[in-house]
Amino acid sequence: MPLTMYRLSIPAFTRGFSALGGILDKAEAFASDTGIPLAELFEARLAPDMLPLAGQVQRASDTSKNAIARLTTLEAPRFPDDEQSFADLRGRIAKTVAFFESVKPADLEGSESREVTLNFTKLKVSFSGEDYLLKFVLPNFYFHVTTAYDILRHKGVPIGKPDYIGSLD
Repeated sequence: MPLTMYRLSIPAFTRGFSALGGILDKAEAFASDTGIPLAELFEARLAPDMLPLAGQVQRASDTSKNAIARLTTLEAPRFPDDEQSFADLRGRIAKTVAFFESVKPADLEGSESREVTLNFTKLKVSFSGEDYLLKFVLPNFYFHVTTAYDILRHKGVPIGKPDYIGSLD
């Protein structure tokens, strides 16, 4: 099977969110077992200028779903960043994955050469679709998933590399 933009994106995002959901489940169980308030985990951050756990999940969702929209003619669903609980975060993950389930391989055909332009505060950057996915989207997505993992690990949640990697089948 050839390597396609679909195979490089949708399965990676779906797998990442599956692992993230499992990590959130373990965090909730940890809080219940230890008596740590869920809010302490929900609002935890690695550094004062970094987003808390909820923000990491929100950015992973936004990065991935907006990338698919930019690479196709599909419209990404919009979610307000108003999650207040672990259940809300799992709901956001579920809605994001539901969007990915609606994407067909044909939707991404030819997107490797599609021009994608991002406007940052003082910088405008244009990419080919392939470079956008490989050099910006996937690193950004994994940064936020990894940071969510790191926040919970730092707070003592008993998770390890197999929780992050997920199933190998």
